[in-house]
Amino acid sequence: MLDYQAPLRDMQFILEELAGLERIGELPGCEDASPDLVSAVLEEAGKFAAGVLAPLNTVGDRQGCRLEGERVVTPEGWQAAYDRFREAGWIGLSLPPEHGGQGLPKLVSTPVWEMWFASNMAFAMLPQLNVGQTEALMIAASEEQKATWLAKIVSGEWAATMNLTEPQAGSDLAATRMRAEPEGDGAYRLFGQKIFISYGEHELTPNIVHLVLARLPDAPPGVKGLSLFLVPKYLLDERGEPGPRNDIRCIAIEHKMGIHGSPTCTLSYGDDGGALGYLVGEPHQGLATMFVMMNEARFNVGVQGVALGERAYQAALAYARERVQGRDIVTGEVGLPILAHPDVKRMLVSMRARLMAMRGLLYSAAGWFDLARHHPDAEVADKHRHYVDLLMPVAKGWCTEVGNDLCDEAIQVFGGMGFVEETGVAQLFRDARVITIYEGTTGIQANDLLGRKILREDAATLRELIADIRQTAGRLDGHEHLNDLAQPLHDQATLLDGTVDWLLAHQADTAKLYAGAVPLLHLLGIACGAWQMARLALAAETRRAAGEGDPDYLTGLSELARFYLATQAPQAQAHGHTLRHAGAVLARFPERGL
Repeated sequence: MLDYQAPLRDMQFILEELAGLERIGELPGCEDASPDLVSAVLEEAGKFAAGVLAPLNTVGDRQGCRLEGERVVTPEGWQAAYDRFREAGWIGLSLPPEHGGQGLPKLVSTPVWEMWFASNMAFAMLPQLNVGQTEALMIAASEEQKATWLAKIVSGEWAATMNLTEPQAGSDLAATRMRAEPEGDGAYRLFGQKIFISYGEHELTPNIVHLVLARLPDAPPGVKGLSLFLVPKYLLDERGEPGPRNDIRCIAIEHKMGIHGSPTCTLSYGDDGGALGYLVGEPHQGLATMFVMMNEARFNVGVQGVALGERAYQAALAYARERVQGRDIVTGEVGLPILAHPDVKRMLVSMRARLMAMRGLLYSAAGWFDLARHHPDAEVADKHRHYVDLLMPVAKGWCTEVGNDLCDEAIQVFGGMGFVEETGVAQLFRDARVITIYEGTTGIQANDLLGRKILREDAATLRELIADIRQTAGRLDGHEHLNDLAQPLHDQATLLDGTVDWLLAHQADTAKLYAGAVPLLHLLGIACGAWQMARLALAAETRRAAGEGDPDYLTGLSELARFYLATQAPQAQAHGHTLRHAGAVLARFPERGL
């Protein structure tokens, strides 16, 4: 079994120095997020992750879930762990106090979710859905619906799901066929099937609240005809408690490559007269509301990238310190652990540098969420809302791709022992593979980045972001200890500027641009990672110069930044080259040549 310890020192440094925890704690509604409280929350979460969830990770992988009739059986220990998780109030950490949550900023909950995903991703997928569904219902549900459902969802007493995908539609929601027929008294009967529904059926909670996209009889075609319905597993009785079973059946669970402890269900609605549901929001406006839940999920999937990468890094580092093999390439000494080999050290430093770059970006984005929601100055709030919108595809797409790379590299550190299941690192690789796929593949994220987030606004937000990157590079110019980082960061800003110019000049050539959308996403991810690592080095050097903290740790952070800017940042140039040339080659490439 792989051990896990939350990287609290790294987390707290980034919260304080990059994401602006103090500034967030001064916002209206965020005053409870004092440094002492945040530290206590992280410590308790770390204990729960290491002591309760991490030991079940291998259990969930080996036992998986099984379908007995229409009943889904989850792995041993899941029920007790979920009960403890719910009773501790972890689900409501960042959710509204008026519905039983604790109302802490997203910036505080983000490292906590990293711990849950790192320690046991298959388990954490269940409470994650409650958070996303709460956000959606807060925006679109009626006051009566909020009063009926939200307290139980926020507390975790009832579970939550989102139902989008259908067998014939895949990621194309315009092809959705699920239909909803008016029943009277504000109720509807739903008919159809949904697939790939995480925790669509289980007995961990006495009820499951499904949010389902479906079409009304008068719905226009395409995504503009989708409405959103709340459909409970059990209908409520006059006391508001679960009563008769609704017309929803689990007819299959997927046998997956990874996350075996999470049941991925095929749900059939309306086999016996129609599943009763209730319209959420306005007719034909369901996708906009569902996107609130999807955006929450996309961000959390990005956090899964850094979480699984962290777990893989910890495993690889522990193995490299213990595994004795080979001869020192310089001294010829034998009997040393493989950490002494230059290439093994290179892999581990590379893993840690990319982890810190991702964590810096994700935590900063969490702070932008809070600024967008709580800052009293509309201009400041709008700026950070635009940053969140621009970089959401990068947070999801780039961080999950890098998370996969880190799990892959961990296997390389283990060598042959990484390819066998007994060491546990193979599970991380299998679990991580799905995160680049669900909530929209990397290609879908890249198309969103290019079309909706850059071209639609003539790259206005991206230009503003580039200006911020240049400002950080300016702080490095002439710095006594970090001036060598200035030019590499200036180069990233220049590359982004040139890329934007090229995109805007060629936006009429749609096929050419979209052929390079994924390289564009990687380019922006790497550049944002370089920006965060430069900021990390500046913060570390400021603390070191002031005599604050562990000097070895702070020096190590500066050296991580140097390593990232020397080895990872140059790869952005290659992605830029691919972006500019892939489309022309693909246009000439004959289909018969495939």
